[in-house]
Formats: sequence, structure tokens, C-alpha cells
Amino acid sequence: AVVAHVVASGAGFVEDLDDSFKENRKDDIWLVDFYAPWCGHCKKLEPVWNEVGIEMRNMGSPVKVGKMDATSFSSIASEFGVRGYPTIKLLKGDLAYNYRGPRTKDDIIEFANRVAGPLIRPLPSQHMFEHVQKRHRVLFVYVGGESPLKEKYIEVASELIVYTYFFSASEDVLPEYVTLPELPAVMVFKDGTYFVYDEYEDGDLSSWINRERFQGYLHVDGFTLYELGDTGKLVAIAVIDDKNSSVEHTRLKSIIQEVARDYRDHFHRDFQFGHMDGNDYINSLLMDDLTIPTIVVLNTSNQQYFLPDRHIESTEDMVQFINNILDGTAEAQGGDGLLQRIKRIIYDAKSTIVSVFKSSPLLGCFLFGLPLGVISIMCYGICTADTEGEVFEHEGAKKESGDRELTDEGSEEEQEEEKNGKYTELSDGELKQKDIMEKKKD
Repeated sequence: AVVAHVVASGAGFVEDLDDSFKENRKDDIWLVDFYAPWCGHCKKLEPVWNEVGIEMRNMGSPVKVGKMDATSFSSIASEFGVRGYPTIKLLKGDLAYNYRGPRTKDDIIEFANRVAGPLIRPLPSQHMFEHVQKRHRVLFVYVGGESPLKEKYIEVASELIVYTYFFSASEDVLPEYVTLPELPAVMVFKDGTYFVYDEYEDGDLSSWINRERFQGYLHVDGFTLYELGDTGKLVAIAVIDDKNSSVEHTRLKSIIQEVARDYRDHFHRDFQFGHMDGNDYINSLLMDDLTIPTIVVLNTSNQQYFLPDRHIESTEDMVQFINNILDGTAEAQGGDGLLQRIKRIIYDAKSTIVSVFKSSPLLGCFLFGLPLGVISIMCYGICTADTEGEVFEHEGAKKESGDRELTDEGSEEEQEEEKNGKYTELSDGELKQKDIMEKKKD
């Protein structure tokens, strides 16, 4: 009852938006949930969204929270680029930022506060730098004055603010252990160390920031794996059971962590490391039942994957496996070719049918039994119709042939004509003799 009351009261902090929203929104910052009344995911988000409305109001945030039925106001939803439900967007001036993170209250609020604030946040002192560094696991900082690099940094921030924070600082604000080869510079602080952007080695600034916005080692789930696909990195994962405390599960996880930490300088440009709890999600990617615990390396850009050809016993074995992948000697499996796509369609269909029958056998029988029954009746009807047609055709042919047999000798008229014809062929003497014989017979 208490939860229901809180959720109901939270609805008062979320505004129902209509077609007037398009004109009235420009002076404010809005966090909007575009939903469909029939959407199950939208219904699941609704109580979370009400909690977001309460929290944002209580903290005095300038961001207003609203929701819009995208089916009733489809033209407005289409203008904002809504393609699915639910879609969460932060609207700030003429800009619209998509939220793609987990649909939890804390994650949504953190996104709103980050995007609603300034693109580049200044760090005026060492104390402020230390405070921010404790709060953020990944921290991007621009150091220096006005420059083309700063303009590029601001441009990238406007694009990637949905994922991470961007700061600026003077050189004397940085920790003492930091050394910069030149100014201006862009840095990322993570994993207890820092990396400096190098245009010649790292390429485009936007691509580099997109690659480095994750920690070196992560607890990977389906959503995180999807996000890692944008980085272009290979993902080395220990697939384990978090609830299983056996030596093998713990050992493989530790090996991945050690490689991520000790070989950071060697592999951080090409590899992302982490572990995944359970093999359900990974099975759907590999289209196979992966035995756990194990290690797999995924190429999320083309759906290829690599499995070690021998048991990984140590960090050295893992390093050798990674080097084999980098030099092309490790065999790649899977991919996005035509054969693999067909195989994936079949696998997905099979998985869907199995999951439906497992969750609700009666529903599965209805969903799949009814269409199969209709198809069976149609096929039976077609086959039966063909058979009867063949019987009728056979009988017709038989009748026709019988008629031909009966009329082989010709009709009565034809027979009479033949008889008369035969008479005309006889000579006159033979005719007279025949007449005499007939008279004697009379």
C-alpha cells in the first residue's frame, strides 16, 4: 500500500504532455518519456519514471520531467526521432539527447544532470579535481588555453555528453604524478592511471574518447556489450557463475583482471576486458551452448568470436592467446556472412519457440498448434481435391474409350450404307441368282 501511494503521488511530479508541448518547451529543459499505452516495457518503466519525477523535484533540478503518448501525438514524436517505445530524451534548446542506459532511477537521473549541465565543467583547484576524481571512474580533462584542439574537444563533448563527463583544468591543478609532453592536451584518468591523447597514434579525437570511456575491466552484461560495440575493441570475457566460488571460476576471473591491469599499455588500445555472469546471453551470440567457466573473445563489429585452443592455466597463456588473435594465427569463428545469418534466424526462431513452451506450454500449443492445424487442413484439402480430380479424369477417359469401342463398328446408318455398298459391288448375274434363291425360300 505504501509503495502504491508513493508511485501514485509520484505521478503528480510527471507532466502529461500534449500537442502544445512543441511550442512551450523551448524555455525549459525537459526529460521526456515517449511511450505507447500497449507497450509492456513502457508499463514496467512507469513506476521508475514517477520516482525520477519525485527525485528531480526534491533536489531542485531545473529539469522538468514529462511523458507523452507517442501513439496519440505521433507527429510530434516523429519530429523528435522516436522510433521505438519507450524512448527517453532530454530536450535542451534545439538539441535532443537520447538516453541509452539502464532504465533505473539513479542512472536516468545521473544522465539528466550530466546532459542538462555545461558541456565542459571547469576544475579550478586541486581539491575540486580530487573530489571529482573520486566520484567518476572515468574522467576526461582538457588542459591548456584556446586552441583548435579545444574546439574539437567541445565538439566531441556535445556529441558524447550522453555517455561521460568532460572537464577542463590548468596544468597546476593536475596531480603531481602527471607529466605532459606538450600543451594543449586531452587526458583520460581511469584505472588508477592516466592516458594522454596522441593524434598520430590514436587517430580521431572522437573515436579515441569513445574507445576510452570505459574502465579497463568491467562486469559485462548484455547492455554493456552492446555499448562496447561502438568502441571497435575486441572484448575478452571470462564467462563464469558469480555464485560459484570454486577455484576454476575464481581463477579465470583473476587471470582476466591481471591481464587488464598488468598489460594495460600493450592491449588497452585493442582490447576491453571483463567478466560475464552466466552464459545465457553469450549463447545467443555464439548460437551454441558454451560450457562455463571459460574464456571467449568477441569481435562485436562483425559477430566473430575466438575460443582458446587449449586450457588457459595462467596469465601467460592468456597473453599468448591475445597475441595469436592480434597476429591472425587464432581461428575466428562465427561472423555475419549469409550462411551465419540464416543460421542465426533458425537459432532465434528455435530459441523463441522453446522459451514460449517453457514459460507457458498451453500458450505455446495455442500459438503454434493453431497455425499448424490450419495449414494441415489446407494441405489435406488440396491433396484430396487433386485425388478426386484424377479419379474423375480417369473415369471420363474410361467412358470415352468405352464409347469408342462401342462405335468401332459404326452406327446403324453406316452399317446399312456399307451393306448397300456391298450390294452395288455384286454383278447383275449374282443379283438375279440371289433374287431367285430368296423367292424359293419364300
